[in-house]
Amino acid sequence: MNSYERFAEVYDELMTDIPYDEYVEWIQMYAPQADYSKLLDIGCGTGTLAFMLDEAGYKVAGIDLSEEMLAVANVRLAAAGKSIPLFAMSMDELEGFSEFDIAIIPIDSINYLREEQAVVETLQRIYSSLRNGGQLFFDVHSLNKMDHIFLNSPFTYDDGNITYVWHTEPGEEQHSVYHQMAFFVRMDNDLFERFDEEHFQRTFAPEQYEAWLRTIGFSEVHITADWLNDAPDEESERIFIRAVK
Repeated sequence: MNSYERFAEVYDELMTDIPYDEYVEWIQMYAPQADYSKLLDIGCGTGTLAFMLDEAGYKVAGIDLSEEMLAVANVRLAAAGKSIPLFAMSMDELEGFSEFDIAIIPIDSINYLREEQAVVETLQRIYSSLRNGGQLFFDVHSLNKMDHIFLNSPFTYDDGNITYVWHTEPGEEQHSVYHQMAFFVRMDNDLFERFDEEHFQRTFAPEQYEAWLRTIGFSEVHITADWLNDAPDEESERIFIRAVK
């Protein structure tokens, strides 16, 4: 089954531990809305962050590869009276956008690109979509998380309405993981429906992302870890990267 095909239905309930507020604050700290108003949310998913950034005053547009995720986002945004343009598009085929003040690739979305060239192509296309002085914000899984933490499966979850069993195994490429998940979702008749998802993720060293960004032409690259202002270390789990065109 394609990544996120049915996962869109349960995604929000499983992402309640993501500190979206801190993501918004990170953007506001370095790209305040008064000076950076036009924002492109790449890998916008079900629209949670797009909604929050719109509420913060940014003029937001979003793209995502999954039409199922975008359908959920459209329902959410319409119910809130939001008019945020959303487009079904792979990030490495980004086109039709220019002079944006900010681009974001939130919640390790770029780790779903399998090929190194697709990562570079994505960063190049984002560079072309930003105005001079525009900023890119994104986060990725650390080498530690991909090589060690993720491989301590199986992981389980059960809140009474959604249950999953999540197995992982190393991918063929260095610092990559296959995620194999079986979901059981309670239906209106109290029976559980099962569906299965297989996802693939791959990451690279922070130094490699920085090298790509500087080669593309970004003038500044700032790297921190785990929602802090600290530099990454061997125990870091999530790497945050901000680049200025």
